[in-house]
Amino acid sequence: MEPLMKLWSFDLVAWRGFLFSALILNFIFACQFFFLQPLVSALDTKPGDAAALFERVTQNVKVKKYSEALNDLNAAIEADPALSEAYWHRASLLRQLCRYEESEKSYKKFLEMKPRDSAAEKELSQLHQAKSAFDSATNLLDTGDIKKALEYIDKVVLVFSPQCSKAKLLKVRLLLADRDYSGVISEAGYILKEDEDNLEAFLLRGRAYYYLADHDVALRHYQKGLRSDPEHGELKKTYFGLKNLLKKTKSAEDNANKGKFRLAVEEYKAALALDPNHSAHNVNLHLGLCKVLVKLGRGKDAISSCSEALELDGELIDALVQRGEAKLLTEDWEGAVADLKEAAEKNPQDRTIREALMRAERSLKLSQRKDWYKILGVSKTASVSEIKKAYKKLALQWHPDKNVGNRDAENKFREIAAAYEVLGDEEKRTRYDQGEDIDDMGSGMGGGPFGGGGQQYTFHFEGGFPGGGFGGFHF
Repeated sequence: MEPLMKLWSFDLVAWRGFLFSALILNFIFACQFFFLQPLVSALDTKPGDAAALFERVTQNVKVKKYSEALNDLNAAIEADPALSEAYWHRASLLRQLCRYEESEKSYKKFLEMKPRDSAAEKELSQLHQAKSAFDSATNLLDTGDIKKALEYIDKVVLVFSPQCSKAKLLKVRLLLADRDYSGVISEAGYILKEDEDNLEAFLLRGRAYYYLADHDVALRHYQKGLRSDPEHGELKKTYFGLKNLLKKTKSAEDNANKGKFRLAVEEYKAALALDPNHSAHNVNLHLGLCKVLVKLGRGKDAISSCSEALELDGELIDALVQRGEAKLLTEDWEGAVADLKEAAEKNPQDRTIREALMRAERSLKLSQRKDWYKILGVSKTASVSEIKKAYKKLALQWHPDKNVGNRDAENKFREIAAAYEVLGDEEKRTRYDQGEDIDDMGSGMGGGPFGGGGQQYTFHFEGGFPGGGFGGFHF
C-alpha cells in the first residue's frame, strides 16, 4: 500500500509540473502572436502580403500614426532585408518627418538594390533640398533675416516634409519674430490639433496672445502647458512674468485713481521696464504715465510719455489731448493748439476736447500780445507807485529828445508809453490781467499820457529834473 501511495504522490507532482510548463509555453506563444505580429506578417514576402503591408503603412500615415507605420516597415526589413520597397517607403516617411540622416541611409540602401531608380533619385534630391532649406531657415532666424527664412521654411513644410513638426514649430517661431501674431495663433493651433500635448506650441501660441494684449487667453495657454509639465522652464518664466506685469499695471492704475500720483509714476515706470517690446500693452502704460505727470505739473516729462504712446499708436486721441495739456504747462502754446486741434478733428463731438482747444487758442493769443509788465520791468503784483516810478525812469531814459535820430529809442519810448497807458489805469489793468482782448489800447496814443502824435511830447513830472529841463519837458 505504501509503495502505491508514493507512486501516486510522484504522478501528482509530475502532472503539476507539466501543467505549469504548458501555461508558460502558452504565455510565450500569446506574446509572440500579439507583439510580434508585424514581424510574423513580414516573414511572408509574397507580393500580396507585401502589398497589404504597404497599404497598412499608407493608412497609418493618413491618420498620422507615424510610429506604427515605421514599426511595420522596420519589422518587414528585419524579417526580409531584401525587401527593397520597404526601404523606399521608410526613406520617404522619414524625409517627411525631417529625419533626414536616417532617410538618406534608407534611400541609399534602396538604390543599392535598385540602381538608377529615377523616382528614388528624385526623392533623394528633394531630401537634400529639404535639409538645405531647413538649415538655411534656422541660420537666417539667428541672423534676423526673417522674411527670407520664412521662404525657406515654407518649402520644407509645404513641399518636402509636410509632416515635420520640427519644421512647423520653426515656422511658428519665425512668424512670432515677424510679429505676425494671427499667423502664429493659426499655425500653432494646427500643431495642437495633431499633438495636444505639444508644450512648445502652447508656449508660442500663448506669446502671440500676449503680444496682442489678450492676457487672459495667454495665461490659459501657459497654464495648460504647465499642467503637463510643471517644471517647464520657459513656460514658468513667461507665466510668472505676465503675472508680475499685470500686478504692476494694476498697482499703477489703483494709485492713479486714488490720487497717489508719485507712487503711480514709479509703478508705471516699473511696468514699462518689464518688457519694452510689448507695444500693445505699453501704449496704455505710456498714456497712463503721461496723465499722472500732467496732474503733477511735469509738462516736459508728460510730453515725452505721450509722444511714446503716439509713436506706438498714432490714432490715440487721448494721447494727443494729454500731450496738448502738457504743452500748455511748458507754455508751448502753438504746439498745444496743434495737438488739440488734431484731436478735435478726429473726434469733433467731444466737448471736453473743444473746451481744451479754446483754452489753448486763448493762451496762444495772450502769448502773442505785448507783456506790458515786462516792458516796464515790474512784476505783475507791482503797486501803482512802483509802476509810475518805473515808467518815469524809462521815459526819461528813452525820450527822443535825449536820443536824437535814434529810431529804436523812439519805438521803445512809444512802447513804454503804451504800457503805462494800460497799467497806469486801474480798469484797463484789471481787464488786461483777466486776459481780455484789449490789444487796441495804447495804439493810438491819442488818450495816452503824451498827448497827440507827432514828435512833440509834454511831461509834467513832480519834483523837477536834476540838471535843468530840455526839449519839450516841463517840470
